[in-house]
Amino acid sequence: MSTTAQMASNAGEAPVFYLTEDHHPENGTLLGFWLYLMSDCLIFACLFAMYGVLGGSYAAGPGPKELFDLPLVAVNTSMLLLSSITYGFAMLEMQRSNKIPTLIWLFVTGCFGLAFLGIELTEFHHMIAEGAGPQRSAFLSSFFTLVGTHGLHVSFGIIWLVVLMVQVGQRGLTAVNQRRLSCLSLFWHFLDVVWIGVFTFVYLMGVLR
Repeated sequence: MSTTAQMASNAGEAPVFYLTEDHHPENGTLLGFWLYLMSDCLIFACLFAMYGVLGGSYAAGPGPKELFDLPLVAVNTSMLLLSSITYGFAMLEMQRSNKIPTLIWLFVTGCFGLAFLGIELTEFHHMIAEGAGPQRSAFLSSFFTLVGTHGLHVSFGIIWLVVLMVQVGQRGLTAVNQRRLSCLSLFWHFLDVVWIGVFTFVYLMGVLR
């Protein structure tokens, strides 16, 4: 941060010095957002730990092998991975100050995110219809809590994405909008990393046990 001294004087008055500072709001915004992501990491760490403790308590009910459709979950995982790639393309277009291509890639990202949520909700509906709801066992309670919390984050991410698309469409790729898009990029890729953990720890290891 740089400071400069400015002097103001009037007739018959002693000179008065003022200090002016250059503020960089983007640094504070990114720092605050990193702190938020770290707190979210703690939340998901607790949920993973809960699933690790309760994931084997089936209460004589169905387990992962009976409930999980691994090929469908793999397709769902590909939806989220592809959404991260398309968001990366949007960021590249943003850096080139190409407004329309940025909006197009953001729209594609949102479509992949909606596809991910649609498949996840279909899975939840199918499990509940078979009597494997969150109240059935500790395993299912921890499963629905962990996966549902991640799905809720994706839902908020899509809402945030739509709001930013409207702002970019109205005001263009201003410095403020670019900073917001960068924060959403961090959030979106963070959800991608968390889902890889969910897919490996919950689905893959559950089916292969």
